[in-house]
Amino acid sequence: MRGAVVGAVVGGVLALGVVVFLSATIGAGAVAVAALLALVPLAGLLLAIRWVDRWEPEPRAALAFAFAWGAGVAVVVSLVVNTLAQLALFQAGMDELAATGATAVVVAPLVEESAKGLGVLVIFLVWRKHVDGPVDGLVYAATVATGFAIVEDVLYFAQAQAYGESVALVFALRALFSPFAHLMFTACLGLALGWAARRGGMTWVWAAPLGWVGAVLLHALWNGAAVLGEGGGFLVLYVFVQVPLFVAAVLVVVWLRRQEGLAVAEGLEPYRDAGWFTPADLVMLSSLSRRAAARRWARAVRGPRAEQVLREFQDAATALAYQRHRVIHGRGGRTGAVDEHELARAAAAARARVHEVLGV
Repeated sequence: MRGAVVGAVVGGVLALGVVVFLSATIGAGAVAVAALLALVPLAGLLLAIRWVDRWEPEPRAALAFAFAWGAGVAVVVSLVVNTLAQLALFQAGMDELAATGATAVVVAPLVEESAKGLGVLVIFLVWRKHVDGPVDGLVYAATVATGFAIVEDVLYFAQAQAYGESVALVFALRALFSPFAHLMFTACLGLALGWAARRGGMTWVWAAPLGWVGAVLLHALWNGAAVLGEGGGFLVLYVFVQVPLFVAAVLVVVWLRRQEGLAVAEGLEPYRDAGWFTPADLVMLSSLSRRAAARRWARAVRGPRAEQVLREFQDAATALAYQRHRVIHGRGGRTGAVDEHELARAAAAARARVHEVLGV
C-alpha cells in the first residue's frame, strides 16, 4: 500500500510538472481551456473502465497508481524520447515532414507502448494476486492508457490554441472520433498478462513481449492511417481501418465479460456440488444482467434491505470464485487455502441471510 501511494504521488507530481511546463511555454489560459476540454473524454474513458470492471472491482490503490503512471511517468518519458528522436532524424538529414511522419509511425509506438507497458507490468508483478484473468489485465492497462491519453489531450488542445489551429477540429478528432485509441493499444499487453495470470507459473515471461508487440503494431497501424489520411483520405481510412479496429475491440471486451461469468460459475461448482449453493444460484451469479435482475426483484418484493443482502451474497460468492481460481493455479500464496476457507464461510453466511430475508 505504501509503495502504491509513493508511486501515485510521483506520477502525479510528474503529470503536474508537464502541466506547469505547458503553462509556462504555451500559456496558462490555453492550458486551462485544454484541461476543461479534456474532461469530456476523461469522463467517457472512466465510465468505460468501470463498465468493464464490474465483476470484481480492482483495488483503488492499484488503479490510482496505474492512472498516475500513465499521466506522469509514461507522458514524461514519451515527451523526452520522442522529441529527442525527432531532432535526431532532423540532424540525420530528413526533412520536417518525413521526420514527423517517422516519429509518429515508428518512434512513438515503440516509445509510448514501452512507457505505458512498463507500468502495466509493474502493476502485474506487485498486485499479481488481484490479476485473475484478461479482464483484470485489461482494466489496469486501460487505466494506465487513460492517464496517458488525458494528459496528451491537454497537450494537443493547448498546442492547437497556441498555433492558431482549429481547436474544435482537434477536439473532434481526439475526444470524439478516437478517445479509446490508447486504451486499445495498451490493452494488448494487459490482455496478455491477464491471460498469463490465469495460466499461472511463469507464462507472463513470454506472454508480455507478445502483448507489447501487439500494442506497438496496433499503435503504428493507427498512427499510419492518420498520417496517410492527412493527404485527404482521412475519412476513408477512418471508416475502413480505425472503425473496424474499435468495433473488434468492443466485441472482444463483451466476450471477455461473458467469459468472466463462466469462470465464476466454474469456481463455485465444487461448492454447488457440496450443497452450499443451488444450481439456480450459479445461473444467477454467472451473469451480470441476471444479477441485476435478481437485485431488482429482491427490492420489489422485500425492499432495499433485501436488495443489499442479495448484493452482499453476490459479492461474497464472486470473491470466493476468484480465490478458488487462485488456489487452483498456484497464485493463492501460503495462506491461499485458509483464505478460501474464510471466504467460503462468508459466502455461506451471506447465502443464509438471503434465505432468511427472501425465502429462497
